[in-house]
Amino acid sequence: MRPPILLKLMIQLGSICASAAVIADQTRLPPAQTAWNTPDIQGVWDFRTLTPLERPIEFGDKAILTREEAQALLNKIAPPDQVDEPTGVAKEDVEGYNAFWLDAGENLDKEMRTSLITDPPNGRLPNVLPEANAARLAQNKQRSAPVRDVLSYSVGPDYRHDHPETLGLSERCLLGFNAGPPIMPSAYNNNLRIVQTPKYVMLMTEMVHDARIIPTDGRPHLPAGIDQWNGSSRGRWEGETLVVETRNFSDKTPAFHLPIQPANADVNGVLGSGNDLHLVERFTPLGEGELAYEATVSAPKSFAQPFTFRVLMSASSDKIFEYACHEGNYAMGGILRGARLQEREE
Repeated sequence: MRPPILLKLMIQLGSICASAAVIADQTRLPPAQTAWNTPDIQGVWDFRTLTPLERPIEFGDKAILTREEAQALLNKIAPPDQVDEPTGVAKEDVEGYNAFWLDAGENLDKEMRTSLITDPPNGRLPNVLPEANAARLAQNKQRSAPVRDVLSYSVGPDYRHDHPETLGLSERCLLGFNAGPPIMPSAYNNNLRIVQTPKYVMLMTEMVHDARIIPTDGRPHLPAGIDQWNGSSRGRWEGETLVVETRNFSDKTPAFHLPIQPANADVNGVLGSGNDLHLVERFTPLGEGELAYEATVSAPKSFAQPFTFRVLMSASSDKIFEYACHEGNYAMGGILRGARLQEREE
């Protein structure tokens, strides 16, 4: 049993801390407002982070790192300062990017979480259903070459392509590995531009080239059966949070695109199909140049249960430059013709 004087001091200290928290919350300035009285979240937002998507197994049920644990994890996964070293994506005679071109960030998330995934509580992706894997294999067999994955990259000596449509969607610059939806920190181009008008919000990542034009005027989604690469998005404001719901994804769009991250450099690619994907994204200004981004992925035909991940974005003064992938796809034709010529010469 604690001495009465010590217990009294602890109670007083607790009251002081609670009062300080209330004062701090009261002094937090509300977000800037647009001329039409919605929170103003416009600008360029940087979403780089080295926090892994999935919680490393060694952390078990631990959701938040101590400073010492955070530094140890950062030391383990931070990319080396060797800009001229290859990244490991080179196959055969094809040179991959060296580390100079990668920009996954230098730090963990400020909240020092063990994973970007916040639900399920174990910080891990739910199991992919066997039917989803079987459907992906069947889709691959429809192609004219034994491609590894028609939605990702397909390179190496065992892959022959005579037509652009046998190539993966990332190679054809139709979808990007971090552009979303949902938006996911990855190897580079981790910048998002947001533009608002009274009836629309525009979201555009630096990766690939698509601008998502999201109505916020209450109009319904597209009718069932009208599918799009990036789905049909509709936005609404819930207090200070912009909520974006997206459905009507194409079955060629994955349910989820795994990020290319230092923490799981050997794990990337796509999971499931977007044909029943229901995505809910939330953008909440936190003040001091921070924006919380949360995305809940629900795809019952692909994953055993929904999952949610959270990323803190920081206001950036950088510009977003054009992502001229394949320079209008002229490069793709040259790549294929060059490969066939090389085969004839051999």
